[in-house]
Amino acid sequence: MQRLSSFARSLSGNSRAAEVDDSKPQPTNKTLFQSFEWYLPGPEDSSAESPSHYTLLTNLLPHLSAIGITHLWLPPGCKATNPQDNGYAIHDLWDLGEFDSKGSRRTKWGTRKELNVFCARAKESGIAVMWDAILNHKAGADDKEVAHGVKVDLKDRTKQISQPRELEAWTSFTFPGRAGTYSDMKYDWRHFSGVDYDARSQDHGIFKFVRKGEEGRGDWAGDVSTELGNYDYLMFADVDHSHPAVRDDILEWGSWITSSLNLGGMRLDAIKHYSLSFLRDFIAHIDKHHPNQFYVGEYWDAKTEVLEKVIRKFHGRLNLFDVQLVYTFSDYSKGRMIDLRAILDGSLVQKDPAHAVTFVANHDTQEMQSLAAPVEEWFIPLAYSLILLRHNAGTPCVFWGDVFGNHGPRPRFPATGGKLVRLIAARKLYAYGPQRDYFDKVDCIGWTRLGHRSQSDGAGLAVLMTNSWDRRSKQMFVGQRHVGESWKDVLGFEDREVVIDSKGMGSFPVGHRCVGVWVNKLAPGFENLSRFTFPRLAQAIPPITNLPV
Repeated sequence: MQRLSSFARSLSGNSRAAEVDDSKPQPTNKTLFQSFEWYLPGPEDSSAESPSHYTLLTNLLPHLSAIGITHLWLPPGCKATNPQDNGYAIHDLWDLGEFDSKGSRRTKWGTRKELNVFCARAKESGIAVMWDAILNHKAGADDKEVAHGVKVDLKDRTKQISQPRELEAWTSFTFPGRAGTYSDMKYDWRHFSGVDYDARSQDHGIFKFVRKGEEGRGDWAGDVSTELGNYDYLMFADVDHSHPAVRDDILEWGSWITSSLNLGGMRLDAIKHYSLSFLRDFIAHIDKHHPNQFYVGEYWDAKTEVLEKVIRKFHGRLNLFDVQLVYTFSDYSKGRMIDLRAILDGSLVQKDPAHAVTFVANHDTQEMQSLAAPVEEWFIPLAYSLILLRHNAGTPCVFWGDVFGNHGPRPRFPATGGKLVRLIAARKLYAYGPQRDYFDKVDCIGWTRLGHRSQSDGAGLAVLMTNSWDRRSKQMFVGQRHVGESWKDVLGFEDREVVIDSKGMGSFPVGHRCVGVWVNKLAPGFENLSRFTFPRLAQAIPPITNLPV
């Protein structure tokens, strides 16, 4: 079978494109890759010598670049409460796996040194690194302290259900292992809005801090989601972004980490739970010295009109994940929705494609997670075809678990028998030019891309999908320049070839509950691409130069 390294070389360029290109060059399509899944095993021990996810990613970089990954979303790499935590129970923004604290020097994902190596190699590979920024809360306090707070209603955080009282809160963050390196900021209860536990009374609930003094707000942020009355509080010790010292610390951190790691952007966690005005200031602060960063926020709301309002507040500087589309994909895969003609209706990518980041799965939507919206395996290639191969379809985000498989209580093998990589590469090579839509049948839709001469000799592609249990076919126009060409299915689900007739039309078939992605069999890269699959990778493997396929 073909080696991944030789496949990478086969996609590195094509000499004939420049000879026939007499139009303005078309930029290569942008594709984001989420480089982890929730259930990836942590290190067998917390020593720096244990195999590192950063090292694995470093060895994957040339192959990811070859198939068309332009942006890579790293897992949250700040020090968390323990070395097995994924990073969302964040302890210290300034410790990237460098200091001995919380049971280890490294994070779950590796050491600062390994992270530096990865970021340098990513730059060499032409991949922009995106940091997963956890700015809403802190966890794993170094000590508890006396605070003043009031208990609020779990279902309406604007309602107090107790009188103000003294609490003992785990809110003292002194970061002794770091000892003031990079930042001398230490956090106490006045730097937070609330907690979920009073150690004095051993009472669980949500406690809003009050009487914090002149610099403390003493209330929830006003510009957050209005779910549950006010959704400022999410978990752990909730950061008060109105406090001047907190603002300064986080703004300085944003500039520092962007410069230190040469980042290309950030994935911003849980932004519906903290001040959007602070987030605007945070982005503007980084923009002063790093103006071309790509930001995508996790504002988890299936109401697209809510996401549109958030996007408008940022004047084009913030993109959001298309939450409704993920739920839609899940519903279609489970048969709760049927009419494929409506599959994009109401989605963010339909309303605002310039600021939509589309995805089929992520760490939060995996089975057994709180936001679970699993897409059944048969529908995964259909969903990815929709987000990867269409014009004006936002920025697609490909999930680690779909490419390499998931661990966890309900593990999955790589989607589509490992062939998902072919769709990613087809986006890089062929998904260009004008689009013709054929959304004309309830159970069978398709579209074509007519190609652009600056990309793969203008090859173009045709996509047809069905959720029917019967085979379907459709006549679709692919362009006069393709007359006489023989087209084949990139995914290999169909053995036959489709010959493009004198009018630029082809009669494309598709099997039951399936998708076909058709390309000229002589198009640059097609022969290698049509035979390629990614392997299933273990998390802990030694450094590699070639991956077996």
